[in-house]
Amino acid sequence: PPASQNSEQGSTLRDLLTTTAGKLRLGSTDAGIAFAPVYSTGTTSGKSGRSMPNILDDIIASVVENKIPPNRASKINVKSEIKDEPKDDKKCIQDDCSKRYSDIQYSWICDKHVLWLRDHKNSNNWKLFKECWKQGRPVLVSGMHKKMNFSLWKAESISLDFGNQQADILNCKDSIISNTNVKEFWDGFEDVSKRQKVKNGETALLKLKDWPSGEDFKTMMPARYEDLLKSLPLPEYCSPEGKLNLASHLPGFFVRPDLGPRLCSAYGVAATKDHDIGTTNLHVEVSDVVNILVYVGIAKGNGVLSKSGVLKKLEEEDLDDLLRKRLKDSSELPGALWHIYAGKDSDKIREFLQKIAKEQGLEVLPEQDPIRDQSWYVNKKLRQRLLEEYGVKTCTVIQFLGDAIILPAGALHQV
Repeated sequence: PPASQNSEQGSTLRDLLTTTAGKLRLGSTDAGIAFAPVYSTGTTSGKSGRSMPNILDDIIASVVENKIPPNRASKINVKSEIKDEPKDDKKCIQDDCSKRYSDIQYSWICDKHVLWLRDHKNSNNWKLFKECWKQGRPVLVSGMHKKMNFSLWKAESISLDFGNQQADILNCKDSIISNTNVKEFWDGFEDVSKRQKVKNGETALLKLKDWPSGEDFKTMMPARYEDLLKSLPLPEYCSPEGKLNLASHLPGFFVRPDLGPRLCSAYGVAATKDHDIGTTNLHVEVSDVVNILVYVGIAKGNGVLSKSGVLKKLEEEDLDDLLRKRLKDSSELPGALWHIYAGKDSDKIREFLQKIAKEQGLEVLPEQDPIRDQSWYVNKKLRQRLLEEYGVKTCTVIQFLGDAIILPAGALHQV
């Protein structure tokens, strides 16, 4: 149809480009797209006039004409071009970064799979982040709590302000969800004697499920919402208004993922007898995720591991040397243990978990997906088998107070 009849509800790439292009002006972001127009907006007349639907054809023709001269089109050798690509992307990016980004404090951890940005204040961090992000790797940024109003995030502060609210609370061991008073959860956050007990008398491992989230977060906790937004790492990518946060700038007719923010709160496993369970089972997100550890409570009561006991447990993990060094730093406060897997390994992990389920005598139905269903926390013994039997290595990261972990969409993880 003519451009004048096109609505914004375009269903094709051509519709999207032609309807959006009409809005764009150089230096304007009214359309929410961060690029300049691809054609002159001046009026044209006569034979030289260009109609809107032809713009995409012109772009393609121009690219083809410039890239592949007619007399050379048949001589292109795909293999010879591929030969010039670097064989080891990981080594290439690290060698290149050490020369180009000498002004940035950073390290590589987890067998050089995760980028650790150690100075959250460096305004050039996003340039190095971009190089790493192109390769779909997780990134860790430390020190975010130094920009935040710490008193807002204390357990007693949240309990005082919102204790009368009702929310879903998950028992992480048996996956039973109950709707209860938020104050009950927060009262037991650092006092084990006030925590719920399960049938056998054990202390329950509880998690407050995504409370609050999205617009509810912004409406219910405006001060905390503002504090969080001003403290986000790499604001060019992570801020809702960030120029490179593409999800925030999608046209309205796209179905957007839930971009949050949401508050994720859970008791630690230090007060439980079973340390082979997690507060977040293995799963995958459909969008990129930034997770900031804003508060770490120190639980007190019978049966709780001492700080040295917790550190000893963490040291038993397959940790990078730099993470072991952080554990010994008295100024650092560890709060969460992450296991991360690349999206490319998802099929192998899915097959492995189905195999383990059958070994345990569980019924495995065709429609069941252990990753989508979030039904597994892969313990240390299983992680070792996953490596030996399928060649899938676990990336283990300890998240300390103030650490932001940024995960690309599709990366599998458990906490």
